[in-house]
Amino acid sequence: MSKENKNSAIEAEIETAEVEEIAEIDEREEVSELEELRALVASWEDKFLRTHASFENSKRLLAKDKMAAVAYANENFAKDILSVVDSFESALATIKSTNDKESNENLLNKIKEGLDLTYAQLTKVLEKNSIKSIDTNGEFDPNVHQAVLQEESQEHDSGHIVKVLQKGYTIKERVLRPSMVSTAK
Repeated sequence: MSKENKNSAIEAEIETAEVEEIAEIDEREEVSELEELRALVASWEDKFLRTHASFENSKRLLAKDKMAAVAYANENFAKDILSVVDSFESALATIKSTNDKESNENLLNKIKEGLDLTYAQLTKVLEKNSIKSIDTNGEFDPNVHQAVLQEESQEHDSGHIVKVLQKGYTIKERVLRPSMVSTAK
């Protein structure tokens, strides 16, 4: 072999060794980069799982709070109405305890006074809880009135309410029960 061939062979071996060394370095860098990416994925996966668990816990707690709110939504109204129940019980106890010596007129006056006070108390409780009676003066409104009868009336224009058969009520802006009315023909 000539000197040139030997030099070429040596150079080829050196180049091969350098390429192998570079490939080895690239492989180590790829492995290192792959390990870094795996660690990053594991970190994000952990964050996701924790966030998801936190979300599920919040969702469960909100559902529990919603069930409790629905179950006890009428609690304040019920407490308010108990005073009206007490007034009725008191009126009934008064009627039972009256003796035969009292005049019927005196007894009736006591009953009327008690019922008037109880009705006023009940009206206040309803208003406090945004329950109001529907206005039945004037023209018939199908959104809040239910016409049950039509009758002749000289005093009312056609389509106006003549008589209220049953009061209607709203709760806030929603109709709880429409007023049952008779209208003029």
